Amino acid sequence: MITDDKTRTALREMGLSAYEIESYLVLLSCGQMTAMEVSEQANVPYSKMYEVLNSLKDKGWIRSSESRPFKYYPVPPLEATRLTKLRIEDKYTNLENDISQTLQPLYEKRELFERPEMIILRGQQAVLNKLEDVLKKASIEIVVAAPEFAKPVIALAEPLLSGSSLKKSVHVKFMAAGKKKDWEFIKRFSALGELRVRGHMFGGGIITDGKEAMLFLGEDKPSLVIWSNHIGLVGFAREYFQFLWDSSKTV
Repeated sequence: MITDDKTRTALREMGLSAYEIESYLVLLSCGQMTAMEVSEQANVPYSKMYEVLNSLKDKGWIRSSESRPFKYYPVPPLEATRLTKLRIEDKYTNLENDISQTLQPLYEKRELFERPEMIILRGQQAVLNKLEDVLKKASIEIVVAAPEFAKPVIALAEPLLSGSSLKKSVHVKFMAAGKKKDWEFIKRFSALGELRVRGHMFGGGIITDGKEAMLFLGEDKPSLVIWSNHIGLVGFAREYFQFLWDSSKTV
């Protein structure tokens, strides 16, 4: 049977050995055959023939009669490839689960528990540079808690918080402290997500995907900000934001 190299390569990629490929192609061409007949037509040593045929059966590429002398016949190619795909997907899923259960905890422990990072940023430019890096990586959620003293920084960050600068999958929650009229400019963020205002806020910050936080420290130094990816600190900040958000008014 004449078969191009591309097809043989595809069969190899699906997990068939050279002997298995030749045996399947012979059966596909000739129909039902005994092991001896397949051996002769496919040029596979008879001593290897039953091992090859049993392997093809296990992989779903051929079937055999139930009575002796056993005769083997091919499974339709489309059915065989579908079964192979399901088998490969199941194998990959099991491998992925094994790795995620054993190796991912080691990575998370190393990155978030053993070596948490914390950086103090001083000056508006340092804050804006780090903020741009953090926002670009966001893919799910950005929450902003903006106290009154942080208004200058928030105003400068407006281009970074614009819809065109963020991924389409990102949802933004923007909460500001103070009088509603003092934050009129945040209405320009309305396309991003939800906007709320509250009476007062002790500190504030920006949290992305629950993984990184930029925390505004105090009214005396509005340009002093802490960045961290510490899982405990970021988690606490996210919970505190939600507590304030639930008691704030929609703009």
